[in-house]
Amino acid sequence: MLRKILIAVLAVVVIGGAVGWFNRNAIMTALLMRRIEATKENVEPTREVVWDQGPATADAPVSERPPNVVFILFDDFGYNDLSTFGGGVAGGRVPTPNIDKLASQGAIFNQAYSGTSTCAPSRAMLMTGRYPTRTGFEFTPIPDGMAKALPIFAAGMDRGALPPTVFNPEFDEEKMPFKNQGLPGSEVTIAELLKTKGYHTVHIGKWHLGEAAEFKANAQGFDESLNMHNGMYLPEDDPNVVNAKLDFDPIDKFFWAKLQFAATFNGSKPFEPGGYITDWWTDQSLKVIEANRNRPFFLYMAHWGVHTPLQATREDFEAVGDIKPHRLRVYAAMVRALDRSVGRIMAKLDEEGLADNTIVVLSSDNGGAGYVGLPDINAPYRGWKITLFEGGIRVPMFVRWPKAIKPGTRIDTPVAHIDVLPTLASAAGVPLPADRIIDGRDMLPLATGAGAFSRPNNAIFWQSGAYQVVRAGDWKLQIDGTRKKTWLFDLAADPTEKTNLARKRPDKVAELTQLLAAHRKDAVKPLYPFKLASPVMVDKTEAQKALPGDEYVIWPN
Repeated sequence: MLRKILIAVLAVVVIGGAVGWFNRNAIMTALLMRRIEATKENVEPTREVVWDQGPATADAPVSERPPNVVFILFDDFGYNDLSTFGGGVAGGRVPTPNIDKLASQGAIFNQAYSGTSTCAPSRAMLMTGRYPTRTGFEFTPIPDGMAKALPIFAAGMDRGALPPTVFNPEFDEEKMPFKNQGLPGSEVTIAELLKTKGYHTVHIGKWHLGEAAEFKANAQGFDESLNMHNGMYLPEDDPNVVNAKLDFDPIDKFFWAKLQFAATFNGSKPFEPGGYITDWWTDQSLKVIEANRNRPFFLYMAHWGVHTPLQATREDFEAVGDIKPHRLRVYAAMVRALDRSVGRIMAKLDEEGLADNTIVVLSSDNGGAGYVGLPDINAPYRGWKITLFEGGIRVPMFVRWPKAIKPGTRIDTPVAHIDVLPTLASAAGVPLPADRIIDGRDMLPLATGAGAFSRPNNAIFWQSGAYQVVRAGDWKLQIDGTRKKTWLFDLAADPTEKTNLARKRPDKVAELTQLLAAHRKDAVKPLYPFKLASPVMVDKTEAQKALPGDEYVIWPN
């Protein structure tokens, strides 16, 4: 009897302690959410965006001018979100016909890679053609307060066998606030190069390369910039919005507390956009094309979709049908909006008589995110955004230029975001900067069949702190330096990275390790320290619980 009483008392103490802990965590989370919400800015009412108007008449026919350039970049877009590759959201129930058409009319790069597996460094490589080892832009800037908030939010979630996310005490937000985490002005962007050839340059959408004046798009070669000041697609309570909140994701909790429906134009005060952000940015891009039809222009259309927070218009939500779960239906509706955007841009180029001599490039900043809790978005590849498995870095890369590229061209040679700058510069007839090394290579010879394509050791590199990867030929080595974990894959035989050959092929591990060491030998230091070291599962989404033995990486950012 005494033994039973003691067990009962112990149970009460344990349960009471657990309940108390959960209550304390809930209180801490609620207080933190309120503090975050209190940092929101005043946002002015929507206003008309007045774009610079080009000449009323052209100096030369379209065919005799340097090609216009439209670069369309998606955000966190999964490889399997496209029906182009035989997939499509929700088992193919939501196809992407406009994107598929664009792809079919030019070159499809079958093995295209993002610069890295998070957004900002990938965008920096797109803009500069250079690795972080040269620019120092290695880690993604995240909003002030986010790094310290995420571990607190994560503490209230059951992540199973995963270790906790750790805040790096070496990072000081007071010394290096979010707005000052930017791409140095000493770097030369593709916009700056094209301006030397007389291009009018326009940025619409996400920038994420620094918010202080010296880092903004206007200071990096863009004549005009309609910038995403904050990341809501519509106000949370808008009658036309359908929201999907992700209770299992600490990033999502932060976003719903912090983000606002706001934009800026050429450094203006924040104001409300004129509609659902994907559609409104597209409206503005059509105005830009029309305003610049009589002169060469570069339009960098950097969409926010399908990045969280998940928000769709009610019309798109209804159009995709009864898809389960709710978050997948909202996600599918967001993909539908992006596909519509591409179709509208292509139609406008046709309408203005510009299509034949306009280069349209479409890609994504990285692969789909596991934290949205949708297991098939990067199929058939393993991994997610915030890992360097193929699912995190395989992206679409389509280049359409009817004047020079034949429809239906397919290319198996691996290419990456660092190759975008030299490719667009080559097409425009602009020499590359002579005072610095450009790591990328011109993809046009591949797309047009006009010549060879080569890079040193046939190697592409990725990195985020101690997590470093190289692909040389068909061999890919991943080293998670934090965990002292190594993966080696033969992508020719095993493109989905199922079989780790590191123990069987120590010779190949040694060879690729030497390439990584040579790549980093003269590397500049990162511009600022990483903020968090986060465990990220390779084969499960964040909606699933980690079990002992599940593979994961530690991602310093």
